[in-house]
Amino acid sequence: MATVLFYQKPGCGTNARQIRALESAGHQVIAKSLLTEPWTAERLLGFFGATPVTSWFNPAAPRIKSGEVEPAEIDAAGAITLMLHDPLLIRRPLIEIDGARCAGFDREPVPSLLGGERSDLQGCTRPETMPRCAEQ
Repeated sequence: MATVLFYQKPGCGTNARQIRALESAGHQVIAKSLLTEPWTAERLLGFFGATPVTSWFNPAAPRIKSGEVEPAEIDAAGAITLMLHDPLLIRRPLIEIDGARCAGFDREPVPSLLGGERSDLQGCTRPETMPRCAEQ
């Protein structure tokens, strides 16, 4: 089984479920805080690969939900600059397994680790009536 570096937002219920799914599949998960990791532009870009810039963003981030940040209007360099200053904008989790990296729980290598597609574990499952996740 694999050792998975899992960059999460501490306290996020969805990230906790994702970690449990990986561990249930027999993998060792090393959870790290996405918010306090000392990111560089080059390192962060490695998680996004050839995916569209708009998919790099966390659609549930407060600045995106408020309309302050419009991912469709931002180029790659601008996106990375914003994310380095406000990690809540980064689509999570960021995952690294044996040098393979991805942003989001629905992209390879994650489905292969879980034995197939697991899109039910990607989006935020927090009901709107519940308090917001802490923005730490």
